[in-house]
Amino acid sequence: MTSTGSVLDAGVDLLLGGVCVGCRRPGRALCRCCEAALPTGGRPAWPLPTPPGLAPPWAAGEYAGTVRAAVLALKERRVLALRAPLGGLLAGAATAALRAGPDRGRTPRGGPVVLVPVPSRPATVRARGHDPTLVVTRRAGRLLRAGGTDAVVVPLLRTRPGMLDQSGLDARARAANLTGSLRCPSPALRRLSRRRPAARVVVCDDVLTTGATAREAQRALEDVGLTVVAIAAVAATTRRLVPTG
Repeated sequence: MTSTGSVLDAGVDLLLGGVCVGCRRPGRALCRCCEAALPTGGRPAWPLPTPPGLAPPWAAGEYAGTVRAAVLALKERRVLALRAPLGGLLAGAATAALRAGPDRGRTPRGGPVVLVPVPSRPATVRARGHDPTLVVTRRAGRLLRAGGTDAVVVPLLRTRPGMLDQSGLDARARAANLTGSLRCPSPALRRLSRRRPAARVVVCDDVLTTGATAREAQRALEDVGLTVVAIAAVAATTRRLVPTG
């Protein structure tokens, strides 16, 4: 069901001369035909090479075509009408990850779920005027709850000073840049322990590339005693998706 906010966003895009990010047709940010063609569910998306110890990663689709255009439009141009379809893709990936299990024997398979978005650098959030991964994860959380999953979105992670923009870095540079770059503050952890004891934690991101960011997020969460059962992303680079069918 389309929310009032999404209807308003679409109306603004139309009035301001917006076009579909997929087919460039004037009107909605994502026309009905292109939205209907988006991938559904989720697929394993192991990076190659895989960071040691990485929790099972899942993505809704390839980081290409309409999906890539939608991710970039929300991230770089703040096309807010795309929150809903991208949230749907992330929800599909998270649902597939949770159904795949098992959770390495450490949490109940049907227990509560905590979606933890990968944080952006504060300077990046200020420059963009929003945090796209957070808003997409929140939309995914609402969809999971609507489907009967006891899910909550908790932005537990914070970046440490000195972290560089990942754009343009190769796999080795990304890993070096991210080592020790994320932390989980104690107050946020205490609040979570009261609300969701023995929760299953899913790290959420927009795009899975080398897996270094997801692995660092997983490390920071596991260092404070949380159980990360999966990584869920809107999209993954083509060579990292496992074909289905």
